[in-house]
Amino acid sequence: MSRYTQIDDNYDTLEQVVQALNDAGLESTNMIIGIDFTKSNEWTGAKSFDNMSLHHIGDNMNPYELAVTVIGGTLSQLNSQDNNLIPCFGFGDETTVDEDVFSFYSDGRSCNGIEEALERYRELVPQVHLAGPTSFAPIIGAAIDIVESSGRQYHVLLIVADGQVTRSSDTEIGQLSIQEQETIDAIVKASAYPLSIVVVGVGDGPWDMMYEFDDNIPHRAFDNFQFVSLTEILSQEISLEKKCSEIALAALMEIPSQYLATLELPGLSHAHERGRIPLPPPSIHQPSPLPYPTDDQQPPDEFAASSNSRVAEDTHEAVTCPICLENRRDLVFGCGHLTCQECGSELSLCPICRTPITVRIKLFS
Repeated sequence: MSRYTQIDDNYDTLEQVVQALNDAGLESTNMIIGIDFTKSNEWTGAKSFDNMSLHHIGDNMNPYELAVTVIGGTLSQLNSQDNNLIPCFGFGDETTVDEDVFSFYSDGRSCNGIEEALERYRELVPQVHLAGPTSFAPIIGAAIDIVESSGRQYHVLLIVADGQVTRSSDTEIGQLSIQEQETIDAIVKASAYPLSIVVVGVGDGPWDMMYEFDDNIPHRAFDNFQFVSLTEILSQEISLEKKCSEIALAALMEIPSQYLATLELPGLSHAHERGRIPLPPPSIHQPSPLPYPTDDQQPPDEFAASSNSRVAEDTHEAVTCPICLENRRDLVFGCGHLTCQECGSELSLCPICRTPITVRIKLFS
């Protein structure tokens, strides 16, 4: 018998959400990021992004960068400084289509904080050939594998996508497309794991099926899916700072209840079957061979140990303001670089890329 009950949106402010997470005893959000590289990104910004590709890289952030910055930055603030590694993946390009994901790095390593994730995203965009169709099943499967390999620690999967799952014109009314069915099956499977799925819609939509996924998949162990339309919030007549707060609130307001629900999940009655291994990122160059066998995608113990030590040395720098070297980075500029609010409030040029500062977004702290 299913124990599923729909989780309501119970909070009015981001501060209430964070307090609820603290009250629940959540010590780390363990974020995973999935980015949609399907072909429709080239035209679904016609109304909401000045007819540009939603992956356009310019002086100011595109919708993908904004979503990752606001939501990812807020989640990162809840983590300790020594726990800021973020596995990042792309899906829907010509190498992955609707079957695989690619890691942001050829060796499969995680990004060290939100700023590195954004920088690596900008590096990858020119190399990616957009394709499709759209399915969330591969990225959800990759997230499940990460949760299982971590000893079933709680994770939050942030998927940023430009449209709903592919539904071909020949799919009959009342029937699901292959991609829709596979995505629903993946969401149901994920509910057996301590994993929350947050999908942020960018671009013009439509989003009707996403709301269906959010509210009407009852065969789950818990309500593990939340959908937010970034475009809808950005269209409101409120300040940019208020919009960013509303985006983070809408995306995260179910996390406290979802986390508590995962504490009641039973152990799996069968062995976990690992999904498809993430592909390397697209590249104009042939990727260099990995320094270890790729059969299980795991480095030798000595390689992992040396990598972990390097990560530990770099983590403090990744989350610390590059100006004062003391405060956490909690102010993001339109170019995507971050400082602390104290140092960044009076700057006219970004201290990293020297771009004139026209937009400042305060991350919740």
